[in-house]
Parts: sequence; C-alpha cells; structure tokens
Amino acid sequence: MIAVQDIAWVRYQVTDLDAIEAFLVDFGLLRSVRTEQALYMRAHDDAHHVYIAELGASNRPLGFGFRAGSAADLERLAASQGAVVEDNPDAGGGKRVRLTDPAGFVVDVVHGQATLPALPQRAPILMNPATGRARMGQPVRLKPAPSCVARIGHVALLVPDFAKCYAFYTDVLGFKPSDTYYAGAPENTIAAFMRCGRGEVFTDHHTLALVTSQDGVARFDHSSFEVVDLDDLAQGHAHLKAQGHEHSWGVGRHIQGSQLFDYWRDPFGNKVEHWTDGDLVNDSTPVGQAHISGDELAQWAPPLTPEFFK
Repeated sequence: MIAVQDIAWVRYQVTDLDAIEAFLVDFGLLRSVRTEQALYMRAHDDAHHVYIAELGASNRPLGFGFRAGSAADLERLAASQGAVVEDNPDAGGGKRVRLTDPAGFVVDVVHGQATLPALPQRAPILMNPATGRARMGQPVRLKPAPSCVARIGHVALLVPDFAKCYAFYTDVLGFKPSDTYYAGAPENTIAAFMRCGRGEVFTDHHTLALVTSQDGVARFDHSSFEVVDLDDLAQGHAHLKAQGHEHSWGVGRHIQGSQLFDYWRDPFGNKVEHWTDGDLVNDSTPVGQAHISGDELAQWAPPLTPEFFK
C-alpha cells in the first residue's frame, strides 16, 4: 500500500470541447493546453491542469488522478497491483500507474508531472465580526468576475458496491475515513468521506467521497474546486447566474467537512462545486459516524430539491 498525497485532476468525456471550455472559464478555470481531442484546464495554483475533457461520442465521467509522494511509491504501487509504471501521455507528462477501481473508474496515480507558474490570487478579505475585528480603514470593493479557483479539492463518487470500493481506496491507495454515514443499523456503512492518509500531516477533510449508488450505476456525484473565500464564492455565483448557467444547490455550509459550498451544472449535466473554508484533519482527528438523511447535508442552505440528486 502507498498513501497518495492529493487529487491531481478529474477526467470527463464530452461531445463539445467549445461548450465545456466556455463553462469552465465562467466557473473560474483557465486553459492550459487544448488539442483536437482534449482540453486541459488549470486552476491558479502551479498544477499543470486540474480538469481534463476528452472529445467523445457521449458525455460521461471517466476517472481522475492522484499524486504519489515519490517515484518509489509508483514502483511499489505497480508491483503490488500487477501494473506498470509508464510515461504519462497526458499534457504535463511525468510517470503514471493506471488502475481501474471496482466501480470501473480509471484511476491514474502520477509523479513528476510538469508544473506551471502559479497565477495571482487576491488575499482573502479580512472580516469585521462583532468581536475580533480585523479590517481597519479598508473598504471592500469587488468587481463582477468569475471565482478565482485556487485548486482542485475532491471528487465524490456514486458506486454500486461501496464495500469493494472502500477496500480498494484504503488498502491500495492509503485513504482513511474522516466521517462515515450508515443506513439502518450503525454497522451498515453506505458512505464515507475519505482523506489522504498522511499521518499527522493535516489534510483536507476529504479528497474522495464514496456513496452507495441507489440505482446501481457508477457515476460522479460531483467534482469540487476550492475558491479564495466566501466573497469569491458569492462572486462566482453571481457571474455564473448572469451567464445563464444552471444552478443546483447553495450557497450553504456542509456538516461533515464544514465547507461553504455552491453547486452548478455544466452544459452536459455534470455537477461541479465551488467551496471554501473546509476542515483540516489528521490521524489524531476522531472519525465521525452519522445516520444518513437529508438533514445531514447542510447546517444551513436553501431547501434541497430533487434536482440535486439527479
């Protein structure tokens, strides 16, 4: 077993590269590389890309990538899984081990990929709460703009066999649970928010979420991207709305993970999330367990509608 360090990208197949690029620019990503068959979009960090769209006959999620801690980790992973370490043919290069998880998603574990100069981001806006005021003599003046996507955060999967997928991600890639959901009896775990297993190093509350698919179909529930702060999230909301894009749910604050969130649909119906202010956890953080219900999704938010669960 190895412990992956973070998520690298999500990968979708789409029927129209122009349409997905236009949406992603409004969402706050920027073009890294485009070919006749693929589009690579970056965030404002130094990652070469965080989103891959491949031209195809249908619109569907294909898989995602994770970052290995070292070239030696790639070798160990390949040996344990009967796979090979190969040149990564995607833009940005590096080396990869390509696996397929029990739900059928392509999982690339990569190391040595090229980086790009990080792009400027504004500093988070200081707040003046009722106590502990910090913004003195500094007005807030923001202009309409897309969100500034800082980085990719996580992917949430709907999977037919939760137990097999959970075992794969814990036993092969070193993920650990941060919070779990059960249905009926507490031992009937049907969902888990999973962090990269990096010991005492603090990581995002979840880099991967696994949820039992109620219809037996494997698919992405959503992919998620971190923005600068709450103002940036709200700014992005206003911009996407002004451009006529389809809103799914938000703005709100989750329970498990605590993120402030806002969900949108791309032109092909895929759900994507802006988030900010999430929990950081490590091996010393207690693992939570809760009964699954609609009330467990948010501390505050607009009412949920059936659209969110499409």
